[in-house]
Amino acid sequence: MTGTTGSYEVVVVGGGAAGLSAALVLGRARRRTLVVDAGEPRNAPAAHMQGYLSRDGMSPAEFLATGREEIGRYGVELVRDRAVDVTRGEDFAVELAGGRTVRARRLVVTTGLTDELPAVPGVAERFGRDVLHCPYCHGWEVRDQAFGVLATGMQSVHQALIVTQWSKDVTFFLHRLTEEDLSGDDLRRLAAAGVEVVPGEVEELVVVDDRLTGVRLADGTVHDREVVFTAPRAVPQTGLLQRLGAELSETPFGAYAVVDATGQTTVPGVWAAGNATGFAEQVVNAASGGYRAGATINGELLMSDLDAAVQV
Repeated sequence: MTGTTGSYEVVVVGGGAAGLSAALVLGRARRRTLVVDAGEPRNAPAAHMQGYLSRDGMSPAEFLATGREEIGRYGVELVRDRAVDVTRGEDFAVELAGGRTVRARRLVVTTGLTDELPAVPGVAERFGRDVLHCPYCHGWEVRDQAFGVLATGMQSVHQALIVTQWSKDVTFFLHRLTEEDLSGDDLRRLAAAGVEVVPGEVEELVVVDDRLTGVRLADGTVHDREVVFTAPRAVPQTGLLQRLGAELSETPFGAYAVVDATGQTTVPGVWAAGNATGFAEQVVNAASGGYRAGATINGELLMSDLDAAVQV
């Protein structure tokens, strides 16, 4: 769309569920709003999204296309570009990769995170199909198949345990962990859940006729598996927030923006929502966070303008 220069009341950086939800609320509140969308949603590899009431099974691409159409009905502008820098003065100046700068009174950052996958041949190629990370997102669709869990750290023990809710045939590949890395409680729980623990580094995934059929270890051993779960390393996309001096909170899954119940960061005038605020935010949570941020910003702008008018 056009209108990528000039001033806005709100600029939303990120065009996923959180950003579009915030923009929808703001557009309906008649706020001049721009969404800057780099077009790289975290769930792009997935064919479907689950767990969103009334949208269960919808493709992420269709969901976002519908959201973009909806915000357009209320005059919200959207530009396909990437925000590369931001400065704060009397307002916020957001520099876009295309060379333009847009200004806003308030800023919503919904830049999410990227998943850094283990460097095992076959993992990236199959991700979102039969290599998965979230059983709540995909477990029902692959239920009762032969699962493998490829360890990427100690959090993978929990993943190996939780996926037994969807299959009782689970093999836990330690990969670069050792049995000595596991606690006594870990081993007891894995045994109680019926999870087979396999030491040794994973060399590759075996794919036949475009279908995952097994996991090959470095010693040549192949374990027949139909689905592999793994926990990617989360890389929060918080560069803009850091440039503004927003406080981040360190977690085992990366550093995320510190926000209040409405999504407001420690920087006045800046809100965050979705995976910019936490690793576990699903689509439904992200949309909810964006809604809260949008509604809060509208009220805050209203009160700010009224207070300024009173002082004149």
